[in-house]
Amino acid sequence: MKHKELIQKCCEQNLEAQSKVYQLFADKLFAVCLKYSRNYQDAEDNLQDSFLIIFSKIQQYKFKGSFEGWLKRITIHTTIQKYRNKMPLELVGEVPNNADEDINIDDFSFSIDVLLECIQKLPDRYRLVFNLYVLDEYSHKEIAELLNISEGTSKSNLSRARKIVRQKLENYKERNSN
Repeated sequence: MKHKELIQKCCEQNLEAQSKVYQLFADKLFAVCLKYSRNYQDAEDNLQDSFLIIFSKIQQYKFKGSFEGWLKRITIHTTIQKYRNKMPLELVGEVPNNADEDINIDDFSFSIDVLLECIQKLPDRYRLVFNLYVLDEYSHKEIAELLNISEGTSKSNLSRARKIVRQKLENYKERNSN
């Protein structure tokens, strides 16, 4: 069954079609949830919430662009919305001079699981900004709109997130180089 036919059946609330869509995309969307969630359990909850929204809004998909991209956007927005409402107001100082300095992964030897763990341990806003900017290539303007913060705050949070991740990776490297 092709995606278009599956989507049309999902619009008719066909449970078999919904199950098939879930089977086809759950693993990829769970990976997205893991990036944006604090832990595995939150990611599971966010995945389920995302699919509830996906199936309630599937008739809004207009067959323009990839269906998987549409699913991913809903998943990102659903997950972020949970944290957005819980984020405290943060006072932000100046952005350090090295704010745009990327984490050079070649400087480290670690698994993707180690990187994911470092990212998941970031405070909510830092984690969200880091993932949106670095992993999903959103602009600071888009992040600011999505999280209801200023572009300057987005840049500052990214800088701080990078600094924390770099420090965690350096600590990991030191602990495991012995």
